[in-house]
Amino acid sequence: MGLIQGLTEFLPVSSSGHLALFRILFRVEADTGLLFDVLLHIGTLIAVFVVYWRDIIRLLWELVSIIVDCVYNGTVFFGRRRWTDRSYRRIVRNSYRKFVVMVIVSTIPTAIIGYVAQDFVEMASGILLIPGICLLITAGLLLICDFARDGKKRPKQASCANAFIIGICQGIATLPGISRSGMTITACVLSGFDRRFAVEYSFILSIPAILGALALELKEIGSVTVSATQAGNYVIGMIVAAAVGYICIRTMLLVVRNKKFKVFAVYCLAVGILSIGGHFYLA
Repeated sequence: MGLIQGLTEFLPVSSSGHLALFRILFRVEADTGLLFDVLLHIGTLIAVFVVYWRDIIRLLWELVSIIVDCVYNGTVFFGRRRWTDRSYRRIVRNSYRKFVVMVIVSTIPTAIIGYVAQDFVEMASGILLIPGICLLITAGLLLICDFARDGKKRPKQASCANAFIIGICQGIATLPGISRSGMTITACVLSGFDRRFAVEYSFILSIPAILGALALELKEIGSVTVSATQAGNYVIGMIVAAAVGYICIRTMLLVVRNKKFKVFAVYCLAVGILSIGGHFYLA
């Protein structure tokens, strides 16, 4: 399952869909299943941090700076009678700050959709039919991305409207079978983003999304007793997810730039058809 998570979280084939199919077909049950899901997500987060650590550190620094400047502007506003010589600071004054704002704007609709739809998503994960249909949708999105024109937008040229739409797309991708990376990268490309930046934006955007999912899962864990054997197995799964995820992020940079989504589209189409067929066969 660590291998599946690492491969499918960043390749455009839907990690939630594949994990759901794996659990259903092989009847995988774990007494601390939520804990294992949390560790798998941590593994994929590690992969993102390893690949983009320079950008992430700069983004965190700019986020803190934005908060400081907002507080400063607030003091200027409320103390303008005493400090007539003070002027407001410009909040978005470089590309990294614009990137921070875009991530925040995208995260808002994702969080709302994810919270509202969590019960439906959990129910859908136990039915072969829904991941199957969603995988067919993913196949169509990947083909659209391959045939879309190359764009040139980077943070400086992008708008908050672009970021909000991409956030909605990421929220929809909580459905098992809809690839989060495939959905967001396609949305970025159709919005006119540079393809390399589209991959970077998609993967960095996954950080608050995964952290939000972790927060929801951790609330459900409560007091969990884990044996030494279980703990060892879970850590192995997390390490495998991180290692494979790192390789897949590097692979995706090449795939998107060279427009090689067709292979993944055919794969999603085949697995989707098999899942739908399996649902009716088992029924």
